[in-house]
Amino acid sequence: MILKPSETELVGNWKMQDGRLVADETADRIEELTKSYLRQIAVSTDVGGWETLFQDPKDGRYWERTYPRSEMHGGGPPLLRCISREEARAKYGEQIA
Repeated sequence: MILKPSETELVGNWKMQDGRLVADETADRIEELTKSYLRQIAVSTDVGGWETLFQDPKDGRYWERTYPRSEMHGGGPPLLRCISREEARAKYGEQIA
């Protein structure tokens, strides 16, 4: 499972199934990408570890996973978006190459 060059943002969602909230296929894909494919680079300490920076080992792009739905349990479903090296350095520090 890899990210396509044309992809820049994956927005997970939760859906109601059998009376409970479950992750949709995009949220599941984000989970799989961040566990098995993307390389974790840094975790933001500014927001208690809820934002994580990853790098695609194939093309070097930086990807940030956030949980933008703070009103929901656990921050809601994940968002994975491609960010520039400059954005990554500004937020995660000088250790970003």
